[in-house]
Amino acid sequence: MEPLRRDALIRAAIDEIAEGAGRDVTVARIAKRAGMSPALAHHYFGSKDRMLLAAMRRVLSDFGAEVRAGLARADTPLERLEAIIRASFGPTNFRPEVVAAWLAFYVEAFAGPEARRLLHVYQGRLRSNLLHALRPLTAEPEPLAEGIAALIDGLYVRQALRRDRMTPEASAELVMDHARAAIERKDAR
Repeated sequence: MEPLRRDALIRAAIDEIAEGAGRDVTVARIAKRAGMSPALAHHYFGSKDRMLLAAMRRVLSDFGAEVRAGLARADTPLERLEAIIRASFGPTNFRPEVVAAWLAFYVEAFAGPEARRLLHVYQGRLRSNLLHALRPLTAEPEPLAEGIAALIDGLYVRQALRRDRMTPEASAELVMDHARAAIERKDAR
């Protein structure tokens, strides 16, 4: 039962963050949403912060799985780049509740060392994957990888705050258009 209960609490934490935009999220509210007692939630995670970190680890794990699946189907460097970008806006990752969890995670990373470390791990993996895809495509992959990562992060922030949400497809295409234009413009080998 423990893995099922942990999973239920993690899903409830993500949903609770989305509903309250990260504000006023309590263990009691998360536990109630998961259909269990606050004491049981504390037993599994110890604190709200640990529960929220577990939720973010789940989001990052889901993202990693989507990236790996996309990369497994990619044959060319441009297809690798597109797989990474499309995974960032994939159906698992660009849902409103996950976008809200990301926004809360960015805020938490500003103040909390564990969340900051987790964010740095994500950023490092994203950068590494982007660089691997971009090296055969451009003479200067570092600034383009940084720009692509910034566009992805920026679209998540905008998505969390906008009334008329962009579709995942439109978001991915916007980033791909930027990448293609930069590669074709001055960086192409």
